[in-house]
Amino acid sequence: MLGLASRSYPELFPLFIATYAGDTLWALMVFLLIGFIFPQKSIVKVAIFALLFSFFIELSQFYHAPWIDNIREYRLGGLILGYRFLWSDLVCYSVGVAIGSVGEIIWLKLND
Repeated sequence: MLGLASRSYPELFPLFIATYAGDTLWALMVFLLIGFIFPQKSIVKVAIFALLFSFFIELSQFYHAPWIDNIREYRLGGLILGYRFLWSDLVCYSVGVAIGSVGEIIWLKLND
């Protein structure tokens, strides 16, 4: 919800948070979903897959066929697929996956 709020109400957040929180939290969500779907996989494998998936989605923003741009016109389609490629998004995705990875490592250490 915080990621959506940073996009919907950017004036409520500091500029840095409003600009980068959504993409960082999106990648964290991807990491958590992949880890939930594949709980037997190692943290490293989940992180790599989450990064590859996130980077693929970002790189797909170079592709602008009518059918995919029609999907992007819907709010959910635009939130998932994005609209335009930004190098900074790749950094945000890396940070989001790193947060998930470190968080899971800490969680596992605390519950050992």
